[in-house]
Amino acid sequence: MRLTGFEDTVAFVTGAGSGIGLAVTRLLLDEGANVVATDVALGGLRSLVHDNLHVAELDVRRNREVDHRIRQTIDTHGRIDFGVNVAGVLSTKPIVETADDEWEQVFAVNTTGVFHVSRALARHMMTRRKGSIVTVASNAAGIPRQNMAAYAASKAASTMFTRCLGLELAPYGIRCNIVAPGSTLTPMQTGMWTDPSGEDRVIEGSLPAFKTGIPLGKLATPDDIANSVVFLLSDRASHITMADLYVDGGATLRG
Repeated sequence: MRLTGFEDTVAFVTGAGSGIGLAVTRLLLDEGANVVATDVALGGLRSLVHDNLHVAELDVRRNREVDHRIRQTIDTHGRIDFGVNVAGVLSTKPIVETADDEWEQVFAVNTTGVFHVSRALARHMMTRRKGSIVTVASNAAGIPRQNMAAYAASKAASTMFTRCLGLELAPYGIRCNIVAPGSTLTPMQTGMWTDPSGEDRVIEGSLPAFKTGIPLGKLATPDDIANSVVFLLSDRASHITMADLYVDGGATLRG
C-alpha cells in the first residue's frame, strides 16, 4: 500500500544532514515531495543529488534565522505542506555533573528549536488551513534514564509542546504528531559506544542501570524511523493527530 499525498508538495526538514533526518529527506524525495533540507552541518546532504532537493544551512536555536528560512521557502516554492523537526543534540552526563551551559544548549536545540520551527510553520499553515508537522523526539521522553536527564527532559518538553500545538491547530485541519525512536543506528547512538560490543549491550539492556533491552533483538535503522515519520505526514494518517508513536522495538514496554 503506497503512501499518498506527497506528489508536488513541499516539505521542510531540520536535522537533515545525517541519520534520521537524512533518511526522512530521502524517503520524502522518493514519494515525490520537494524537500528543503536544513542543518547546521550539511554532511550527507552534500552527496545527495535530486532535482527536488533544496539544501540550506539552519541553526534552529536562532528564531530570526528560522523565520527567514521559512519565509524564503514560501517565497521560492509558494507554500510548505509538511514540517519535520529532527534537529537534536545529546547529553550523557549525571545531573550533578551537568553544567548550566550544557543544559541550556540541549534545551536550545531539542526544545526551543522545535518551538521556533513549529511556530513559524504554524503561522503559515493556519492561513492555508492545511498541513502536517512531525517532531522526532525519543523514547527517553517517557522513561527515566541514568545520565540522560537533560536529553530526556528536553525531549519530553518537545513532545508535550507538539501535542499542545496539535490541539491548537486541529480546528485549522493541521495535524501534529510525534515519533519517539529508541536506540537507532545513527552517529548519535554509535558515539556512545566504547568498544565493538556496544550494539550487543544496548540490545541486551542493563539491570544495574535499570534499562530494559530491546525485545525485537535489534536496533532500529534510520529508515525504520523515517517510515513512521512519513506515514504520519501522509494522507494515510489523515485522522491521526497529537499521537506519540514509539518506534523502539518494544524497549520501553509501551505503545
